[in-house]
Amino acid sequence: MKNNYSRLTFLLLIAIFTFTTNVDAQLTLPAGSPEAEVSQRVGITDITIHYNRPYVKGREIWGKLVPYGFNDLGFGTSKSAPWRAGADYNTTIEFTHDVKIEGKDVKAGKYALFFALEENGDVTGVLSSNTTSWGSYFYDETEDVLRFNVKSKDIDTSVEMLTYSFDTADATSTVASLKWAKKEIPVKIEVAVTDIVMEGIANDLRNPNGFRQATWDQAANYAFNAGNIDKALEWVNASISGNFFSKETFSNLALKSQILAKQGKTAEASSYVDKAAAMGTSREVYGLGTQLLGTDVDKAFGILKANVKNSKGAWPSNYGLARAYSAKGDYKNAIKSINKSLTVAPANFKPRLEQSVERLKKGEDINK
Repeated sequence: MKNNYSRLTFLLLIAIFTFTTNVDAQLTLPAGSPEAEVSQRVGITDITIHYNRPYVKGREIWGKLVPYGFNDLGFGTSKSAPWRAGADYNTTIEFTHDVKIEGKDVKAGKYALFFALEENGDVTGVLSSNTTSWGSYFYDETEDVLRFNVKSKDIDTSVEMLTYSFDTADATSTVASLKWAKKEIPVKIEVAVTDIVMEGIANDLRNPNGFRQATWDQAANYAFNAGNIDKALEWVNASISGNFFSKETFSNLALKSQILAKQGKTAEASSYVDKAAAMGTSREVYGLGTQLLGTDVDKAFGILKANVKNSKGAWPSNYGLARAYSAKGDYKNAIKSINKSLTVAPANFKPRLEQSVERLKKGEDINK
């Protein structure tokens, strides 16, 4: 019994040693197809593609190394697999908020990205919930989250290493492109930026940020600029009154006047302009008055003229009055006001004032 126990112990030690040696043999070595990651922000939504980058290495890629369509790769469980859209592990694409891919809705999350190309240039894109497999050998159609269709493009210059990039982006969308050899696969991704931001603001107003007046001012400004007038009014009213932090300021009164004007409540909007003007600095009132030049010249003129008196001619009050005179077609008095402004204007602004004088002498409105 003792000999059997000793033999068993010896064999166990050998097994442990062998296992430890095998574990230690897992070296960190460079990948044949290096890992890469590229990201693009649209609004406040981050889009991230993680992939491995194979080389062309003189091989024929499309239709050969990457066969057309869905294929039986001769290994794994899939009998109709798309291309892994990269090398090694699944290529993945991740969205921090809901998006649209080629017009189709996709929930926020991380997905495997596959492509199936046809010889005529048509491409079927696939988003799968299985993000951790090696390639597409075990691709399972039941794990598809989305299929979409795009068109590949031939490019003039061959790309040696497979590359993903975001070549175009605007306020609400971007195009993610795969380029390899002499082919490009572009995919349009759209983001409902305003809806996402508004939802985030509504949540922020319920957390500790909502205990600060500045948060409500910022929220109201965003809603107004985004065209959500009702929310803008609700949030600016909360800044003005009704909360422990609420108080009237130049900023929230001026914003409320703009909101009311948008709603067509002209008389009420005008009263808030007067309230704001009484609280503003010379620069703030200049901004308020010049903003009104496009909608109510007489109101703007009264505010900008009072600003010169109340600020004792501080910069840039006389320049604002000059713009008001110009808007009324009184170029003679506009020149007089600019000349007064020149005596107190910053050195880097004087050339602009001098140019304005020359334009006024030619009978040109300096507001245009």
